[in-house]
Amino acid sequence: MTKKYMKFKTKGTCSREIHIETDGDIIKNVEFVGGCNGNTQGIASLVKGMRIQDVIDKTEGISCNGRGTSCPDQLSKALKELLASKNV
Repeated sequence: MTKKYMKFKTKGTCSREIHIETDGDIIKNVEFVGGCNGNTQGIASLVKGMRIQDVIDKTEGISCNGRGTSCPDQLSKALKELLASKNV
């Protein structure tokens, strides 16, 4: 398996950045910089050990207070970018 690390700059959310570690198509660790600490820790804990595509399927399109995006949605965008780069 291929271990990868990615930093993703978020847009439209309170969090500023997401750090993602993967091993093949499995998420090993996620850390949000900024944002609602308890919620982002919860998201990170829930997705640990999941397949990348499963996380995308569950988080894509979630909106926070009508912003059109959210921390989970930004995570899905980061993971889609990771998949598109063929880094997994």
